[in-house]
Amino acid sequence: MKKLLFVLSVSTLLIYSCGDEKKKEVKKEVETATEKVKEVKEKTESAIEINPEVLALGEKLFNDKTCAACHQLDTKVIGPSVKDIATIYKENNGDMIKFLKGENEAIVDTDPGQVAIMKANLDGFVKDLNDKELNAIATYFQSSIK
Repeated sequence: MKKLLFVLSVSTLLIYSCGDEKKKEVKKEVETATEKVKEVKEKTESAIEINPEVLALGEKLFNDKTCAACHQLDTKVIGPSVKDIATIYKENNGDMIKFLKGENEAIVDTDPGQVAIMKANLDGFVKDLNDKELNAIATYFQSSIK
């Protein structure tokens, strides 16, 4: 009887300890896989090259459409800086093109007075732009944080 109790105790101990070890192994594998996914994502994002023609068009439109009157590259003037806008859109997976089209709400400067001024300006300066031009402006903004 003592031998049976001993064998059962040792078996139980082995089963539970193997279970914990297996859990630790699986957890470590998941953490390793997660790190690999993050590395691949970072490499992919940094490897995406911006088409210089699209970037040049975006910068030209930004200046021609008088966006630069309110938005500077690094400094908040009337509106937030280009870098701040691009950073917030990236962090929030925002769609800048939909915002420029008037299809999404503001996510950067949400003060009602500022939003009203911004919408009026967008309606006056941006409403006639096509998708290619809007994409160029978004590319110009995104390039400021790369």
